[in-house]
Amino acid sequence: MTGTTTFSILIVDDEQHILFSSESLLRFAGIRDIRTLDDSRRVLPLLEKETIHIIVLDLFMPYVSGRELLTALSRDYPHIPVIVMTAADEVDMAVDCMKAGAFDYLVKPVENARLVSCVKRALEICSLKNQVSQLREHLLTNRIEHPAVFSPIVSTSPKMSAIFQYCEVIAESRQPVIIIGETGTGKELIAKAIHTVSGLRGKFVPVNAAGLDDNMFSDTLFGHKKGAYTGADQARAGLIAQASGGTLFLDEIGDLNEVSQVKLLRLLQEQEYYQVGSDMPLISDARIVVATNRDLRALTATGKFRNDLYFRLCTHQVQLPPLRERVEDIQVLLEHFLAESAQELKKKKPSYPPELITLLSLYDFPGNVREMKALIFDAVARHNSGVLSMERFKELIGTRSSQSGAGSPLAKSVVDGLLVTLDRLPTVREVEDYLVDEAMKRANGNQGIAASLLGFTRQTLNKRLRKCKENLS
Repeated sequence: MTGTTTFSILIVDDEQHILFSSESLLRFAGIRDIRTLDDSRRVLPLLEKETIHIIVLDLFMPYVSGRELLTALSRDYPHIPVIVMTAADEVDMAVDCMKAGAFDYLVKPVENARLVSCVKRALEICSLKNQVSQLREHLLTNRIEHPAVFSPIVSTSPKMSAIFQYCEVIAESRQPVIIIGETGTGKELIAKAIHTVSGLRGKFVPVNAAGLDDNMFSDTLFGHKKGAYTGADQARAGLIAQASGGTLFLDEIGDLNEVSQVKLLRLLQEQEYYQVGSDMPLISDARIVVATNRDLRALTATGKFRNDLYFRLCTHQVQLPPLRERVEDIQVLLEHFLAESAQELKKKKPSYPPELITLLSLYDFPGNVREMKALIFDAVARHNSGVLSMERFKELIGTRSSQSGAGSPLAKSVVDGLLVTLDRLPTVREVEDYLVDEAMKRANGNQGIAASLLGFTRQTLNKRLRKCKENLS
């Protein structure tokens, strides 16, 4: 496993109390890897031996001035953001420093929040550059560095491989991740994989936000003080504390009410939260990963989801494709679930007719991989010996397809292939003939499968096929 990328910060100032207060402030804000120097002559030799990602630099120092150092750093280490921090509140000085390559210019005494936010912005820039570099390397090599981590997600799809590569790139970032996908596409599995690749030493702590009102959300996540409410006989640390140094995974994030959204936004922006019954802020260093099967953009348009929270969550987005868009995975999933169900049910793994893959590939699977797993386990549980029967699959898939209306496998073909090409309303006979012909094509000539798609019995389909032949002759 790769470890989490740690970005080193160097604070250079000849005043010891400034070094101490700045370092303490940044550490309290959750920034850990900090070096300090009170002698500006040691900066360039240090950079030759060690990797520093951000420099906070005083301008007026003995020996080598901050302005001289800024020129040297811009020339020799242009990739390092340099934050100038000085008592000189002069516009010309600030403009000069910015032209010389300073990332920002802060005037002493610097407000605590201003210093922290400035350093965090610089950290985000470093993180983004690092991710772009890694993403470029992954795209060029076209390989997954940690295939074992993604092995619980059974797939041979190029779409999923690209997602695995992207997850490896963003895993080491401390920025939030949002995973978007329909029910049953494997959002929590992806979240776990991101946590594992990140190398974070803390736990992976999942929380389902669906159905949580604000009181339950706050108590579950942030915990409470003793006596915070009736029945709170003991203080309790929330799940955010359990996720310290690790990953907090919030599923069904689109169901959060507005008050809870505000609290989550504060946690993301400030890394602060309040336990129920306490007015003392606590700091969290947990990585936040969220998931949803809802359209958050549509929810923001109706005011049901905060715009600022949405954009804060979207630093890294993972969009999982539904199973119907990765049909190449049908066979490998079938094999996997047959073996898994046989082992769990203590049965011999059954064989299956080749037509089963065709039938499963034609189904749109609204419940995605989770639904497919349930189908396979049910079929194996009913199976006794020989080849796995297709009847149960035909029964279930045929029923669900016919109930899905416009979402049925043939509905789109009817619209695209028939109504669009005709200048008039088709007759019932034309629609029936088209549907039968399309179903037989999709089923590769298998009448049983075609009948399931149409919601017919096989005998009814035989009669219609015979009638078509008679009409043609």
